[in-house]
Amino acid sequence: MQKVGFELPGWVPPRVPDVDVLDGPYVRLERLSSDRHGAALFQAYSGHDAVWTYLPVGPFHSSAQYQRWVRENETSIDPYFFAIQDKMSGKWAGVASFLRVTPNAGTIEVGFLTFSPLLQRTPAATEAMFLMMQWAFEAGYRRYEWKCDALNLPSRRAAQRLGFSYEGVFRQAAVVKGRNRDTAWFSVIDREWPALKEAFHVWLAPENFRPDGSQVERLSDLTRLVRANDDPTL
Repeated sequence: MQKVGFELPGWVPPRVPDVDVLDGPYVRLERLSSDRHGAALFQAYSGHDAVWTYLPVGPFHSSAQYQRWVRENETSIDPYFFAIQDKMSGKWAGVASFLRVTPNAGTIEVGFLTFSPLLQRTPAATEAMFLMMQWAFEAGYRRYEWKCDALNLPSRRAAQRLGFSYEGVFRQAAVVKGRNRDTAWFSVIDREWPALKEAFHVWLAPENFRPDGSQVERLSDLTRLVRANDDPTL
C-alpha cells in the first residue's frame, strides 16, 4: 500500500496578509509608508551599509533614492512590508516583510529583514518577530519559513534563537548582486507554535530582564526543546 500524508479535516487556506498594525509593549509595526517612515528609516540606516549586504537592493546613499524605493514597495502585497518602531526610543529603526505567501499550501515566509543598529539585539527586535509569527499562525498558516544567504551566520543564529528548525542548504539557489547565493532554509510548523509562543512570553516578560537590561533566561535556551533540528554550522 502506498503511503500518503495525514489528512487535514476542516482545513481551509488562510487569508493573505491584511493587517496594518502589529503592536506590543516593546515594538510597533506599521504597514510601510514613504510619507510616514521613509525619512526616519533612511536616517537609521545611514552609515550602516552592512545591513544591505545580503539583500537584493541597497545600500541607498541618498534619502531621495531610499524614499523612491519605499514608494515603489509600500503597496506591495508580496512582499508585504512593515516599518518597525522601537517604543523605548520612539524611533523607526527597521523593516520586515511577509513574502512568498502561498495560502493554498498554508505557507508564508518572513524576510527582507533590515534592522538598523538601533534595533539590533533589542527586545523590540525579538518582539517584532514574535508578533509576525503570531499573526501568521493565528491566521491559519501551517508553515512559517525563514531563508537567508548561507554565508549570513548572524541570520542563521537569529533563526535558530527564534525557534526555527534548520532544514538544509539549497546550493546555487540564486544570483544576488552578481554573486552566487546558497540559501539556508529554516521553518516553524503549526504544531510547534504553542510551545514557542509560551517561550516568547517567558522571554519578553519584564521580570526576565534585570535592572541593567541583561536577560535572566536566554531565548535560545527556551526554544531549544521545540526545535526539530539545530543548524550544524553554529
